[in-house]
Amino acid sequence: MTGRIAPGADGLPGQVDVLVVGLGVTGAGVALDAASRGLTVAAVEAHDVAWGTSRFSSKLVHGGLRYLAKLQLGVAHESAVERGILMQRTAPHLTHALPFLIPLTPAMTRTQEVLALAGIRTGDLLRLCARTSRETLPRPRRIGVTETLTLAPAVRHEGLRGGILTWDGQLEDDARLVLCIARTAASRGAHVRTRTRVLDASGTAATLRDERTGETRTIRARVVVNATGVWADRLAPGIRLQPSRGSHLVVRASSLPHVRCGLMAPVPGHGDRYAFTLPQPDDTVYIGLTDEPVDDVPDVPAVPQADVDFLLAVVNDALESRLTEDDVVGSYAGLRPLLAAGGATADLSRRHAVLVSDAGPSKGVVTVVGGKLTTYRRMAEDAVDRAVQLAGLTAGPCRTRRLPLLGAAARPELQRLSAPPRLVRRFGTEAALVLATARSATGLSDESLLAPASGTVPVTLAELVFGVTHEGAASVDDLLDRRTRVGLVDEDREAAVPLAERALALARV
Repeated sequence: MTGRIAPGADGLPGQVDVLVVGLGVTGAGVALDAASRGLTVAAVEAHDVAWGTSRFSSKLVHGGLRYLAKLQLGVAHESAVERGILMQRTAPHLTHALPFLIPLTPAMTRTQEVLALAGIRTGDLLRLCARTSRETLPRPRRIGVTETLTLAPAVRHEGLRGGILTWDGQLEDDARLVLCIARTAASRGAHVRTRTRVLDASGTAATLRDERTGETRTIRARVVVNATGVWADRLAPGIRLQPSRGSHLVVRASSLPHVRCGLMAPVPGHGDRYAFTLPQPDDTVYIGLTDEPVDDVPDVPAVPQADVDFLLAVVNDALESRLTEDDVVGSYAGLRPLLAAGGATADLSRRHAVLVSDAGPSKGVVTVVGGKLTTYRRMAEDAVDRAVQLAGLTAGPCRTRRLPLLGAAARPELQRLSAPPRLVRRFGTEAALVLATARSATGLSDESLLAPASGTVPVTLAELVFGVTHEGAASVDDLLDRRTRVGLVDEDREAAVPLAERALALARV
């Protein structure tokens, strides 16, 4: 089975073992975990796959180093373990090692240097404990001035003492990971539907509305799992969340010329916080990240001016030539679904929680909140364990620790594929399926299907057509904001709209 996502409630069964509400990374993970245990599953989303926080991350697969500094040892170890599972077993096609450089500029004190070196060595010990190979993540080390400037000529030269080089995991794209998990769940028999809103839910049933037609219906389930992230308290009142905003800026790679790694600049007054510059495969660089509490939870949060000023100020301390707002071509912000505990959001634990509503209309609903993208699989495992126990379901053991996602293969096998490199990076061994699907749907030549949308937009018609036929895309926004990340830059969006409209027209013929 190739695994297809569909918009709307058509074809959903009237009863399932598990109903999953929300198709961010956690909800998609719950759907896959439950389906792979032999349970019948429906997973629904009011908007689109990866609509919320899951597409607004730093696109990193974290090893948990920051959590060690806060003595959150369990979270740090869990993060390192899950990073290794993603990079070596379940999604090597969507992940790769990214070098990170901490330039030792005058803004970095000797004390901070010692602490940073101790931190990355402890992080490497976490890698070892998680059994992640040295081939996957190379050894961190201190480097000299020459090597520092070779890796990142844009760093400040005056007073430079060298740098600290370390490694972590990076995703090709966070939204693409969510899509891949959701499609893998569908290939295991899960019914995965977008544009399907849950109006109300109890522990054993929910009222759904097809957002395309307005029609409503009831679906019954042995158990309902709420995986709606920062909106979890709307479905399960009584859960207290304290969302935190993580903002990022987007600049062209030409604004940081010849930088071949991520840069880490210390946040003044915070020994364990850094701002990052994160090179992306489409010749852009993301700059992040903030950690600010928010009270309102909009569908798509905006980046306030204060966050722009903060990020530019911190990063510019480490650069030879200052970035200005003229360099910023886009921005995005995500809201972390943190459990309320008082104090600053930066200090709240990233540990996830699985809760069961014990009163009111939502009694019996299982809610999973907290955590982070890297640990989605473990969050899903814990949520399904609790759901199976609560509902008395007969299910097999969790299989997702060793279950490859669609397109996954060992890195040497991926390197031998003859398909176009962009498609291999984004679809792994399914690259040939993407191209064959586009040929069949459009009748066009490979040259037409693989031509980039423009000189600055590498997205192709082939992948956009596949977004419609297999990934449930129903609009230009779906294609440019979730199936690809073109929409982050207004100029690029404008250039790509005609190609997205063409894909929708051709794939629906």
